[in-house]
Amino acid sequence: MTQPDMNQLLQQAQAMQAQLQQAQMEIVNSTVVGEVLDGKIKVTMAGTGKVTDIAIDPAVVDADDVETLQDLLVSAIGDAHDKISKVAEEKMGPLNQAMGGGAIGDVFGGM
Repeated sequence: MTQPDMNQLLQQAQAMQAQLQQAQMEIVNSTVVGEVLDGKIKVTMAGTGKVTDIAIDPAVVDADDVETLQDLLVSAIGDAHDKISKVAEEKMGPLNQAMGGGAIGDVFGGM
C-alpha cells in the first residue's frame, strides 16, 4: 500500500480551510429579513444573528392587544433566524459533505 503524499494532503487541508473561512465570512456578511403578516412586521438580522432593525406597520399595533404584537415579533425573529440557518447550510453544506459529513452546518444552528 502506498503512503499518501503529505504535501498534497497539506495543500488540500489548506484549500479546505480557505474555503471554510470564505464561507464563514459570507455567512457573517449576509443579511436577511424575517417577516410576518405579508411584511407588515419585518425583522432584519445579520449573519451573526444580531437583529439590526425592526419595522412595524402601525396598522398592526393595538394598544389593547400587546400580547399579539409580541407574538408576531417572536415569529418574525424566528423567520429571520430560519433564513440565516438556510444561508449557513447553503454556504457550509458543500464543505460539510467534502469533509465527510458531520455537524459543520450545525455550528450556526444555535444562533
